[in-house]
Amino acid sequence: MSSEIPTTSRQGSVVPFTRIEGSDAWVAADFPSLEKEMFHLTPEHIAELDAAVDKVIASGKPLQDVSLADVHLPTLSLPLIDVGQQAQHGRGWSLLRGVPVQRYSRQQQLTAWWILGLHWGRAVPQNAKGHLIGHIKDLGRDPADPNTRLYATNAAQPWHNDGPADLVGLLCLSDGAEGGESGWSSSISVHNEILRTAPHLARVLADSWFFDRKGEVPAGKKPFFEIPVFNYHKGYLSVNYSDNYYHLSQRHAEVPRLGPDHHAAMELFNSLACSQQLSLRHILQPGDVQLLSNHTCLHYRGAFRDSPEHTRHLLRLWVSPPDDRPLPEVYSEIMGGSVVPGKRGGIFIQNADHNPIPLEAE
Repeated sequence: MSSEIPTTSRQGSVVPFTRIEGSDAWVAADFPSLEKEMFHLTPEHIAELDAAVDKVIASGKPLQDVSLADVHLPTLSLPLIDVGQQAQHGRGWSLLRGVPVQRYSRQQQLTAWWILGLHWGRAVPQNAKGHLIGHIKDLGRDPADPNTRLYATNAAQPWHNDGPADLVGLLCLSDGAEGGESGWSSSISVHNEILRTAPHLARVLADSWFFDRKGEVPAGKKPFFEIPVFNYHKGYLSVNYSDNYYHLSQRHAEVPRLGPDHHAAMELFNSLACSQQLSLRHILQPGDVQLLSNHTCLHYRGAFRDSPEHTRHLLRLWVSPPDDRPLPEVYSEIMGGSVVPGKRGGIFIQNADHNPIPLEAE
């Protein structure tokens, strides 16, 4: 029996610090045309979605209580499930085009988005108020304030993943006057390149890193927590990364100082994630949906400018599918206290809003 240490492995049987092969270890050259990768809604799909939206609204049922049993999409449901499976278990991302947001009222937009998300899993809280659908737009917040979450500004968001959920979905309602480019890359391919070019930094990234809570501190918790960037667990690699949160954690005296290896690791990680070789770029149009795995994909948003005629506004869902990968216990710090598939995910609720799906951004 051979005792040779493997040099490659695959999700489900990952050997730590080996190059990972599979559909989630993609590079930009694998997808020369994003248009061809999109799932386009047909007129039949849109008619079904219209009918489902009208039925849900007419029922008067609170949107957060609506389930798949309340909607009927004869030809659209299976493709939507496939879109989710591709993001969750395949390459780590999906794009969808054609949601008729421009002729929908705000209530119809939220209802349509909720119905789509039901096909991917359970929506989880996105802030301490327990909001289940987030509004991504510029609210004039100060990006320099350490407690500001950058999605409420027009500033660029650095490469990161949304740790508190398995999947993150964005539906574009309207685009800005300028900028706002969306980008995403395979965190698995970033891992592979770091192993190839600087293996000592891969071990740094698999050690403890300190993550700031940006002022949303649950009772009995510290304003920061520890979680590695590279998480090898039960045959899977899951990547959790956001360098601005690591820098912010330095404001707490208890947190160890970032050293030269940490800074070198972040510099290399960022340069790989944003490289032309590993990243895809796209301007979301009204009616476009972007769905990403938070465990195998990174994303960023470019700075943007609004005008009276063009105000960038997206709706966000954080989703916990019932059958996602096993995660180590450290993820309970960013997933509402649980790592059980289907039950994990979301920000700890501290001051629950009576309406968890607000019509407008707050």
